[in-house]
Amino acid sequence: MAEKRDYYEVLGVAKDASEDDIKKAYRKLAIKYHPDRNPGDKTAEEKFKEAAEAYEVLHDAQKRQQYDQFGFNGPQGSGFGGFGGGAGMNMDDIFSMFGDIFGGHGGGFGGFGFGGGGGDQQRVYRGSDLRLKVKLSLQDVASGVTKKFKVRKDVACSHCHGSGAEGGAAPETCPTCHGTGIVSRTVRSMFGMMTTQAECPTCHGEGTVIKNKCKECSGTGTVKGEEVVEINIPAGVEEGMVLNVHGKGNAGAHNGINGDIQVLVEEEKNDTFIRDKQDVLYNLLLDFPTAALGGEVDVPTIDGRKIKLKVDPGTQPGKSVRLRGKGLPAVKGYGSGMGDLIVSMSVYVPKTLSRDERKAIEKLRESENFQGDKTTRQSIFDKLRSHFN
Repeated sequence: MAEKRDYYEVLGVAKDASEDDIKKAYRKLAIKYHPDRNPGDKTAEEKFKEAAEAYEVLHDAQKRQQYDQFGFNGPQGSGFGGFGGGAGMNMDDIFSMFGDIFGGHGGGFGGFGFGGGGGDQQRVYRGSDLRLKVKLSLQDVASGVTKKFKVRKDVACSHCHGSGAEGGAAPETCPTCHGTGIVSRTVRSMFGMMTTQAECPTCHGEGTVIKNKCKECSGTGTVKGEEVVEINIPAGVEEGMVLNVHGKGNAGAHNGINGDIQVLVEEEKNDTFIRDKQDVLYNLLLDFPTAALGGEVDVPTIDGRKIKLKVDPGTQPGKSVRLRGKGLPAVKGYGSGMGDLIVSMSVYVPKTLSRDERKAIEKLRESENFQGDKTTRQSIFDKLRSHFN
């Protein structure tokens, strides 16, 4: 299966494109790859679906915000794109969902108007994305953190200022397409005379050509360089999430659009707590006197502080206490509230005893109160079974 392309790249628009720009870009692609215009062409059909999927996400403000932050994965790998990547897409779904785009003609050409058109948009190159991994402590996850990376990437050539032309000379209008980036030809079809459009073979869709290429970048407009990138990681992220940092990837050729940086989140193992989504688990080891007599103990929290926890007399191993709001926050925009700190209690049994300690315990063993009964043993078994289930 081919790797999914960035939705902005699919539509050929910038990251800050307006809703109207996104709609216009999708309309042009829908015209170009419409199944009525490309009968039996599987490649065109897939591109048609790909454009529909991109538009389905980017024209929806909430889905676009989620995609901008997390890329294709979405929170906790939930994914984006109501068409499931186009694999099982029904054309009727596209036409019904975007009826305003297709002019209300049930998926036909309707109000598209093929004559000319498309000549007002020249090709804009987009730089490739970069991928990084970031390891976070539980404290980083709890509060959010800013990480700095020194990134090797393509940057705009300083010699030609990204144009690709030597001496700062402006690119010249392509003599073949006259600056449109496309060439047209009229053919006869079952629908009558139809104008088809294709990428200009001379300028490759740019609309301009460079006669004297920059000696530093060989006409591409980009060279290898370094940049220190700050990445703001929101509180509550989880292992496996992918954050999308716009415009910090490789520079696009000829002053094109920068790619993105996709940041894969990894969590460091914590020696004190175990994470369970928004909750954190802590194992409190009680000495036998405190478990039997009760008392107060200190319990650590994620932020480094300690809180007092009351232990009831006769506390049994396996008992747990839930401290509300002492866990982890939800990722901004994907939930609300805080998780809990769950304190699970166990009782410490010393491995070696002094002579006096042994005598004291042997004396206690003679007491029926320290022997337990069938009900007590069954209660402990139920707790263990509940824990493993």
